[in-house]
Amino acid sequence: MRFIKRIVLFVLVNFAILIVLGIVMSVFGVQPYLTSYGLNLKSLLIFAAIIGFAGSFLSLFLSKVMARWMMKVRIIKSPSNNEESLLVEVIRSIAKKLEIKTPEVGIYPSAEVNAFATGWSQNHSMVAVSEGLLREMDRDEIEGVLAHEMAHIANGDMVTMALLQGVLNTFVIFFARVAAFLLQRLISDREEVGGISYWITSILFEIVFAVLATIVIAWFSRKREFRADHGGAEFVGKAKMIAGLQRLQELTARVDTRQKSLATLKISDKPSKMGLLFSTHPPLSDRIEALEKASLS
Repeated sequence: MRFIKRIVLFVLVNFAILIVLGIVMSVFGVQPYLTSYGLNLKSLLIFAAIIGFAGSFLSLFLSKVMARWMMKVRIIKSPSNNEESLLVEVIRSIAKKLEIKTPEVGIYPSAEVNAFATGWSQNHSMVAVSEGLLREMDRDEIEGVLAHEMAHIANGDMVTMALLQGVLNTFVIFFARVAAFLLQRLISDREEVGGISYWITSILFEIVFAVLATIVIAWFSRKREFRADHGGAEFVGKAKMIAGLQRLQELTARVDTRQKSLATLKISDKPSKMGLLFSTHPPLSDRIEALEKASLS
């Protein structure tokens, strides 16, 4: 039954997207960007922007629902023990300082020692921690981790990442199709450009440009981690923030890398095989050093 519901939801969401895209393109008077005379760059840019931002912001608005489903997050509606009371208490306290609605607080079943924040706005967000984190960390360390996640919410990092992803998606789609058009014109004697070879070439260029875009996203993600560390230190104190990161450094082997789509949301992530260039998080040693040098209490 759940499988059928997911299929129905998937179909309805995609149908809704197609309707919205059709309306938007009609309103803006978007004409086909590939004609017998060549590329209509204006139409192509509008098409790329609509497709690029639609996917990015759909992911943003569904982020809480998808995270809860993928990670099997259990929302704490009424704390049943001291650990749950601590989580709710710290999140509520920081939210009060920020004058925002208290985020949903949840726990997900995993041996990893990690936490993440998600949601499409400051007042529609969620912070979740792993069962492993609750087992392995003491109160000060947990407060440091929670403060880091609340700093992400305070900074609006989820929205910023969606905007960046939308811009990069737009350029990937735009330049992939331009490159495919120029390549086909270069190697083809026919004036008319198009057909299956054009679309296959476009896809190949999209893959190449998407890899380059991933480097930019990873770079920005690393920058925002330093900022969230500093924000967390301002909420609960530098000592607790450093304590949380140091404990994470001891337990990095327990970071779950199976859900790659959630990597940028977590407080810590294992560096990829390609190294720091594609890593969404800086080395924990660098983050600790940055905090130690910061003029924070």
